[in-house]
Amino acid sequence: MKLTCLAVHMKERTLKGFGRRLADIRRSRAMTQAELGEAVGVSKRVIAYYEQADAQSRGALLIDLARALRVSTDQLLGLKAQKETPDPRAARLLKRLQRIEQLPSADIRVVLKMIDGLLDRHARANGRG
Repeated sequence: MKLTCLAVHMKERTLKGFGRRLADIRRSRAMTQAELGEAVGVSKRVIAYYEQADAQSRGALLIDLARALRVSTDQLLGLKAQKETPDPRAARLLKRLQRIEQLPSADIRVVLKMIDGLLDRHARANGRG
């Protein structure tokens, strides 16, 4: 088989929607392409390439991607239904809260007081307080 025939054959065997699934799962985990790339040892550019509609990861990287995204390879490939994933906004908020947890106790108290004050002010402005 000539190289061009092999390339066409491999492209035909690509599972549809891999790039979209990869991007959707990555976003639901509130990860950037750069963060995912760093987690699996490749560049942001490689992740962007695999998120294209016609690209699909090679086997070894597929396993690393699934681990970094906390999904099975079957879910990433679309062979198994994806488990419910959090809203990307909720995932970003959770990521921030986890970073806040790493602060010293006094700083955590300051952050919580700021949040409580903002929520109280918002409630009063909307006639709920």
